[in-house]
Amino acid sequence: MSKGITSRDIDYSQWYNELVVKADLAEHSAVRGCMVIKPYGYAIWEKMQAALDQMFKDTGHSNAYFPLFIPKSFFSKEASHVEGFATECAVVTHYRLKNDGTGQIVVDEEAKLEEELIVRPTSETIIWNTYRGWIESYRDLPILVNQWANVVRWEMRTRLFLRTAEFLWQEGHTAHATREEAVEETNRMLGVYADFAENWMALPVVKGRKTENERFAGALDTLCIEALMQDGKALQAGTSHFLGQNFAKAFDVKFTAKDGKLDYVWATSWGVSTRLMGALIMAHSDDAGLVLPPKLAPIQVVIVPIYKTDEEKSGITGFADSLISELKAQGISVRFDDRDTQRPGFKFAEWELKGVPVRIAVGARDMQNGTVEIARRDTQTKETVAQEGLAARVAGLLEDIQQHIFAKALSFRNANTVEVNTYDEFKQVLEEKGGFISAHWDGTVETEKRIKEETKATIRCIPLAGQREDGVCIVTGKPSTQRVLFARAY
Repeated sequence: MSKGITSRDIDYSQWYNELVVKADLAEHSAVRGCMVIKPYGYAIWEKMQAALDQMFKDTGHSNAYFPLFIPKSFFSKEASHVEGFATECAVVTHYRLKNDGTGQIVVDEEAKLEEELIVRPTSETIIWNTYRGWIESYRDLPILVNQWANVVRWEMRTRLFLRTAEFLWQEGHTAHATREEAVEETNRMLGVYADFAENWMALPVVKGRKTENERFAGALDTLCIEALMQDGKALQAGTSHFLGQNFAKAFDVKFTAKDGKLDYVWATSWGVSTRLMGALIMAHSDDAGLVLPPKLAPIQVVIVPIYKTDEEKSGITGFADSLISELKAQGISVRFDDRDTQRPGFKFAEWELKGVPVRIAVGARDMQNGTVEIARRDTQTKETVAQEGLAARVAGLLEDIQQHIFAKALSFRNANTVEVNTYDEFKQVLEEKGGFISAHWDGTVETEKRIKEETKATIRCIPLAGQREDGVCIVTGKPSTQRVLFARAY
């Protein structure tokens, strides 16, 4: 099997684009800017979705579904929200087509909507309009709702998984009686995202706070997790927003408190999307293809038989059937690749490209010797081991691979996080190395924008675990009490 994938060292962007397509994850669709997620790619997303969904339910949340279409007037009720999304909105203006008499289908100009509908870029407005009918008193609170959905943001420069006009995501929307409860929820869900990223995606992340300039439109505070990709660029992997009472006031959502007084409800929203698929690929994969953490691999183990005769195939198949039963009993997903249409070498390359964590090869001589050959995808190492106790050995190996992939990504991030104290040093590190740059900033939007305009680097976050440290801004020399994290980003 010829993979034909560009090396990361030659062209990282091209490597990514080719890998997404060749590994059968996704492809461009007939609709400009939109993608088709193929079965293998969707299987990974399903595993992400299942893990996150359980984490949401474990923290008391329930799933619901709200309309795809949002009346345009809803967006005008929260000024900063509409300003933040106005340039990305897809708008429905008519509700019918007609034949123009020449065989062409055209929009029926007489079927104009009384009010245009926005295809949801996010659902705060439609949900808070709905919550107004759900909430009367403190007894109705909190509302802890999550929605799995698709959204549309009209991107002009698109890239599979990372930035498409339509993408899949989840969006949590909660309502609370007090500010303290809403703030606690905002922090709790950031913790859920960080837990998922590190323990399922094997992706180390920095938890932090966005600057005022980078906050979600309509939020009082935005928390985020930031990850570093292998090319030294950052990727925002999840956000959790404290919305205060902004949307409650915009949609007049009040409740009667225990003391009998009327007050506006406090709100949060939080979400992750199929951008996580891009992060998974870019953080771990190599020039041979995908490298998937076992917890998210649709196929964790593939067994490839090597035989010349039907008799040899029959013996190997009997062994494989028994092993498959043992592996499945431990919750391990396994594929027996007994296709007669492809040679073993082709199969090895195909499953390597698709990132299957463990490959087991069994030949006639192995059956005689009571052995198999095991190959690890993460290290690309092979060893011959005994068939006896193989299922337990594979289970332990999968755990080791999960931990090793995380440790490798963490080591890379640590090696590519640099403290700088001058603007010249900042620009030098950015051009020569990239990565996360920890530096002092004076807290002003003007300085933040200047750095972005001059270097294309943005403040990814103000780390929540950051220590107070007196210093001076690398650009203006003004006092600063904490370093922030800069990087060029996707």
